Amino acid sequence: MPADPLAEIVTLLRPSASFSKLVEYGGCWRIRRDVESKPVYFAVLEGACRLVSSGRPPIVVRAGDFVLSPSAHDQVLESLHAPPEGVDMLPTELGEGRFRVGPPTEPPNLRMQVGLCSFLSPDAALLVSLLPALIITRDEPRLALLLELVGDETRQSRPGRELVLERLLEVLLIEALRCGTDTLSAPSVARGLSDERLAAALRAMHAKPAQGWTVVDLAAEAGMSRSAFFARFVRIVGLPPMEYLMAWRMALAKRLLRTRELAIERVAEQVGYGSASTFSTAFSRHVGMPPARYARAVEAD
Repeated sequence: MPADPLAEIVTLLRPSASFSKLVEYGGCWRIRRDVESKPVYFAVLEGACRLVSSGRPPIVVRAGDFVLSPSAHDQVLESLHAPPEGVDMLPTELGEGRFRVGPPTEPPNLRMQVGLCSFLSPDAALLVSLLPALIITRDEPRLALLLELVGDETRQSRPGRELVLERLLEVLLIEALRCGTDTLSAPSVARGLSDERLAAALRAMHAKPAQGWTVVDLAAEAGMSRSAFFARFVRIVGLPPMEYLMAWRMALAKRLLRTRELAIERVAEQVGYGSASTFSTAFSRHVGMPPARYARAVEAD
């Protein structure tokens, strides 16, 4: 089976649902989303609003749109006719799973299904940095169905709930990443996978992380010269190829160390190091502690 970098990254993130709620908005309103940088997603069911986030022009989202922010930093949602600058509002609970934003006397002008989730991986910050900061999809029925399933499962207490939610969120994230319109506008691994040449190099790294890759080897996988490949990888993925490979190897090493099923020598071998000492040096520099201490610390937690 060929490697699928996007699926591997999402699986390693270990998404977990915090809540899913139906929110209606009325009149002139503005609400700020900065929920400890947790992933936020929402589907616009009726109406339209404006999404404002730092570093990009405002975006109008409408019924049928789905928005995913793997790391929500200083994001603002507001009505198309917004209140004065600086006036933020808080949602009011109407009933179980239902909320209202805006003056209660005004008729609703927007309805959205809003969800918040967490990434349980200790490497979440690293892995999220490989994804687009904002993903927008328009008129994708599969996403609407997945979101409905997530919302239903969140509100119930069925056996296996957490496992079902984790799998549904993995599928939701992958579906959003592969069909989102904004995945092509900012450097990320998702954008790299949409580039035929870079995708070949990315899949090669993920398929054989233990191989002694060099930039020349990876450029050959992409069918490019070394200098052209390096410049293109940095521009589209967002970091140099060997830095990406190091980050991916360390994420894999952490996962192997957490299971405590392999000796450090075998972990080193599986992530591309010829000796335990070389691996320990690289791991300590990257993580801040030797692999043996990391494994003990994880076990103590």
